Amino acid sequence: MLTQFSRTELLLGKEAMQKLSGSRVAVFGVGGVGGYVCEALVRSGVGAFDLIDDDKVCLTNLNRQIIATRKTLGKYKVEVMKDRILEINPDADVRMYKCFFLPENANEFPFTEYDYIVDAVDTVTAKIELVMKAKEQDIPIISSMGAGNKLDGSRFRVADIYSTKICPLAKVMRRELKKRGVKELKVVYSEEEPVKPLEDMAISCKTNCACPPGAEHKCTHRRAIPGSVAFVPSVAGLIIAGEVVKDLCN
Repeated sequence: MLTQFSRTELLLGKEAMQKLSGSRVAVFGVGGVGGYVCEALVRSGVGAFDLIDDDKVCLTNLNRQIIATRKTLGKYKVEVMKDRILEINPDADVRMYKCFFLPENANEFPFTEYDYIVDAVDTVTAKIELVMKAKEQDIPIISSMGAGNKLDGSRFRVADIYSTKICPLAKVMRRELKKRGVKELKVVYSEEEPVKPLEDMAISCKTNCACPPGAEHKCTHRRAIPGSVAFVPSVAGLIIAGEVVKDLCN
């Protein structure tokens, strides 16, 4: 029978499509990378999602995030992503968590129900905790390393964290995971040297924060504001989604 996933089934086969349909993927961070992960996964036939993010769509998200439009400004990213997922596949099961993942609330998430975890969050603390929870529960996880301050989408690689190079975030993750005895972690990282963003306060979120009123994690609180473009985080997100599909099917 012809379905919206028939073209995918031509390549993956019926059994793989059934696996995808029965899988629940938790996407932590629904921004430039995580949004494209969700987009590709729902279009690939993944049947259930947990979306975790406390941010609302901001004016400065319009340059790179698939859920960011003039109509969605000020709305919770998880709400916008849920609506988009259901517009693509009305049968998808989508749960939302309007919060930032932290060690303090890690036990509030149903990790035992996840078939796969996507780490697309920004902070090392949250990334480390996610990896530790995934290892504890024996859940497959893939982590996104730094996508900010990059201009060349062709430099992304899929690798174990201990085989990474150049990426500053990956360097920190290697050190912290080694301390905790974590022997492996699949990541997507870029071998491009980070570009130093312009120090122009007239266009900086540090002094002209456009976050919606009530935003908990405002740009003015951040140590640095990375530059970003449309064609880099999207590539990272699509690569991650491809790895998730491959792993779930196998």
